[in-house]
Amino acid sequence: MNVDVRYFAAARDATGLERESIALDAGATVALLRERLLATHPSLEALGDGLRFAVGHQFASADTPLDEGAEVALIPPVSGG
Repeated sequence: MNVDVRYFAAARDATGLERESIALDAGATVALLRERLLATHPSLEALGDGLRFAVGHQFASADTPLDEGAEVALIPPVSGG
């Protein structure tokens, strides 16, 4: 199956991409996608555990299952004051 990954802010800077399609096995979860993305884009590691995933405009946990064609957004940690 394929999912559409969208990168925002620092995640976009880290990958140099706005979006890409990622092929995963059926039954994949956000955790599996995260592993794949970190292996493909090691620069994402610098964003640490604050990197959040949203599936279909809803924040998702590591065990959230992914469906064919799902849109997954990577949202980096936000800081400011």
